[in-house]
Amino acid sequence: MTTLLSAEELEARLRDVGTRRYHNLHPFHRLLHDGKLDLGQVQAWALNRYYYQAMIPVKDSSILARMDEPELRRVWRQRIIDHDGHHEGEGGIARWLKLTDGLGLDRHAVTSLRSLLPATRFAVDAYVHFVREKSLLEAIASSLTEMFSPGIIGERVAGMLKNYDFVSRETLAYFENRLTEAPRDADFALDYVKRHARTPEQQDAAIRALEFKCDVLWVQLDALYFAYVDPKMGYPGAFAPKETR
Repeated sequence: MTTLLSAEELEARLRDVGTRRYHNLHPFHRLLHDGKLDLGQVQAWALNRYYYQAMIPVKDSSILARMDEPELRRVWRQRIIDHDGHHEGEGGIARWLKLTDGLGLDRHAVTSLRSLLPATRFAVDAYVHFVREKSLLEAIASSLTEMFSPGIIGERVAGMLKNYDFVSRETLAYFENRLTEAPRDADFALDYVKRHARTPEQQDAAIRALEFKCDVLWVQLDALYFAYVDPKMGYPGAFAPKETR
């Protein structure tokens, strides 16, 4: 990019990234939401996705540590509380474990991380390293996938409740909270990016950071699709649904 965009033009470019690259477009999610997966495949998704959920407060702690302004830290730390909770058994990670419990997964098997697909670990770790190594602007911009998440959450919850008898509103409670948390967080991050991306180079970096985050989410679904849908190759040491053991 060589031309400075207006704040409105930058926002439009950022939103266009989601239109083209957000993981609601991935074939695995189409199958998940349309009720085309079996229990073992949904278990594989929830187990692998747990690692991403568990590392969100680690990622956000890295961003928080880089903020010089107390007012920024006061806002950003709410993200950590949302996922870790104030006490044990609270927060988004605990609610995700209610989902894996409800799907019949052994909790230790989930939290030990021993059954992850390697691509899941590599993708999530790459995201954590990204926010540590890139500029604060890029780190914050990478979180802007939250602009697109309410749409996919509504579709996911409705589709899963309609199509799977092994889920309930209680087991899907994680997503209900995100319907309010994600827009709040996205509004703050988008405002920050629009105000602090002051050069064409910075604007381009912000757009590329969001593209990278979309890639992180997409590649996790690539791995799930390859291992558990087609050609169902699995992976040595990774979670194996009962019907394939």
